Amino acid sequence: MAIYYVNPAIGSNSNTGTSEDAPFASFWAVENLKLQPGDSVLLAAGSVFNDQLDLKYSGTVNAPITIGSYGVGDAPVIHSPGDGIHSLYASNIVIENIKISDTGGAAIYGGYVSNWTINNVEVDHTGLAGKAGSITIRTGSNITIENSTINDVNGDGIWIEKINGVTLLNNTVTNAHGTAADAVQLNDSKNIVISGNYFDQTGAVTPKGVLTLIRPVDAVIEGNTIVGGGFGISAQAGTNIAIHDNDISGYGGYSWSYAIGLGDSGDTRNYDISGNYIHDGVWGVSVSAAGTTTYVREGIDIYGNLFDDLTQAALKVDRPASGSFHDNFIASDVTPYSISPSIIAAGTFPVSDNTTIEEGGVTLASADSLVATDASISLVSDNGLTSHDGLKLSLDKTASDKAGAHHDTPVGENGVSDGTLLLRHFGAAALEKHGSTLGNGDHGLTIEAADLAGPENDNGISHHETAPQPLHHPPADGPIVSILQDSMLH
Repeated sequence: MAIYYVNPAIGSNSNTGTSEDAPFASFWAVENLKLQPGDSVLLAAGSVFNDQLDLKYSGTVNAPITIGSYGVGDAPVIHSPGDGIHSLYASNIVIENIKISDTGGAAIYGGYVSNWTINNVEVDHTGLAGKAGSITIRTGSNITIENSTINDVNGDGIWIEKINGVTLLNNTVTNAHGTAADAVQLNDSKNIVISGNYFDQTGAVTPKGVLTLIRPVDAVIEGNTIVGGGFGISAQAGTNIAIHDNDISGYGGYSWSYAIGLGDSGDTRNYDISGNYIHDGVWGVSVSAAGTTTYVREGIDIYGNLFDDLTQAALKVDRPASGSFHDNFIASDVTPYSISPSIIAAGTFPVSDNTTIEEGGVTLASADSLVATDASISLVSDNGLTSHDGLKLSLDKTASDKAGAHHDTPVGENGVSDGTLLLRHFGAAALEKHGSTLGNGDHGLTIEAADLAGPENDNGISHHETAPQPLHHPPADGPIVSILQDSMLH
């Protein structure tokens, strides 16, 4: 297991390259080595390389080949008239702690590769020769991209195709430019986890959308912040897809723009869409297709989502489909649903127990006590009903008892009662519009109250039956929590 050092400022390709004092000068020397499993190629901090790095050899699962950096200073930068890093048939590779910018082609291209990890890599201003400037991986298995930043590229920010095992974790992708450009696109892949990322297309030139999955199988998309584009998440023609606890906003530009869209490009089966905050856009969840296609659309369960500031309905179903839309929270100025009359007549997509929300404010007693004084809500550590962070939602029964509330529910100074509570978390940018955030940075605690007009039955008539809402797993870097209190008058 050798370590090779590369420093164009002081190196020479006639050196052994095995010490910081005798480094190689360029990628040419590295490419003429036959790298072995466990070898590392380290680029000097602050250095600039004006060539493409070709990876020709594979590591093993337990001893991957690593491309990284050494020394103190800025990350080493790869510029190239071609790709930044290019590889075919090389597996068990780790690329970390470098920057790739101003390339003619892709930042990183891998074809027929397996077991790659791309960690803490910065990509900026790539694809200058008109080629896709993305991180592109085609055909293989087990690809992880994490803690990386991709900005201002030509074409899609990340393009992955025909991969079994995809993990995208805690990345930031912004401004992927082009008429067909998405921040991220995955085609014909399976066993997918996309979690804790920030995807933003608001500054892109003619973007298509943000996150596109074509024919995915077994995918979890959770805890991401998704902003801008013509649509938020396009998860078409998939099987076994979970879309949980994402903050999706700012999408538009088309009459059909949606936060979450499915039902096009093939059969769609078994979708769990829950706990998402969908706001400031056009349609909410759209089960639709271009044309009168005969695809199967079945097992679509949409529940526990919050819909706000939409110009069209929270739910659109205009092609044959089976599923349900229940226990969601919908702002009073948003149309709850738009469902084809034939689907309503068939009874295959019932709507029930959704709650209409009238927004209202809450003042906080102090950051130390985490008490919303006029709503009598507090968060304490306990062994009761808790989130996965050990936070418990409890009611101030003393305040309720003093006001003579029914069923020991909290009552504010205005005599409002009925303590239906909704505990939710989203990505880093969630609920900044409506709530006050406590804590450190983007991952504090948000508390807000709302007037709930009560759940709707199948005919859209409000009633007061409510049900506890599920707690969802928080993002890896900690949740933002939103508390909405029912303030119906009795």
